[in-house]
Amino acid sequence: MLNSVSQSQIFVLDQDEALDFYTNKLGLEVGTDFDLGFMRWLTVQVPGHPERQILLERPGAPAMDEATAAQVRDLLTKGVMGGWLIFTTDDAYACYEDLKAKGVELTDGPTEQPYGVDFGLRDPFGNRIRIGTIKVWANDLPADAFSQNAN
Repeated sequence: MLNSVSQSQIFVLDQDEALDFYTNKLGLEVGTDFDLGFMRWLTVQVPGHPERQILLERPGAPAMDEATAAQVRDLLTKGVMGGWLIFTTDDAYACYEDLKAKGVELTDGPTEQPYGVDFGLRDPFGNRIRIGTIKVWANDLPADAFSQNAN
């Protein structure tokens, strides 16, 4: 049986720019930064949580040929192929203000939701990120929790 997700992946166009954003803006730390020869294995993680890492991958070999990598880079540049990450924090309002002061592209402000408070942002490559203070996990909410919120 599976018991956890240990690695996830998002595409980035420039790993050094991604590393700067994820460590200096979001406060993550480097998990692994290793030259495999055919690619740079660069991961970041929430400080103190090496069990869950995010691979910041440039489109290319060995996962895809150069023509496909060019198509992926083109879609990333257009902002239509970004990945999606969700982080939690103890105080979504304070985190929002901190990121705003750092010049992060915020897509919406802190909003009360049935599960807590969250807000959105984009990384420099169009990957969508949500950060929230979670009070109740979505799978513990009643099925109509979101429709009640819309009224």
